[in-house]
Amino acid sequence: MPNRKSLLIIPALLLAGACTNTGASYQPVIDGPIGPNYSNDLAQCQQLAASQATIDGSTAGNAAIGAAGAAAVTGIVQDSSDNLGRAAVAGALLGASADAIGKNQNKEVIVRNCMRGRGYNVVG
Repeated sequence: MPNRKSLLIIPALLLAGACTNTGASYQPVIDGPIGPNYSNDLAQCQQLAASQATIDGSTAGNAAIGAAGAAAVTGIVQDSSDNLGRAAVAGALLGASADAIGKNQNKEVIVRNCMRGRGYNVVG
């Protein structure tokens, strides 16, 4: 049986590879002509999006909520405290990850809106 820890690496690598055109690095799909200022406009919009925090107080709060929720469910389902620590860690990671993913999506919205504000017809 393969090592369980090594099986966790594969999804992490796939997720990291899928994030190349997300967040502040997002390059929107433009319908119509692209003027000579496109590269400069895109860089400025991406910089604006990158200035937004990815991890802040809400990330810690979501990690705590995830930890508490996972530990509570594990305690109720298993009626034992054997795996509460592991469940709490997993829940904390999920809570923090969900918060970071949401902030990453907000950065894409910032890039889209910024480019629209500069006169580009952003379709995706």
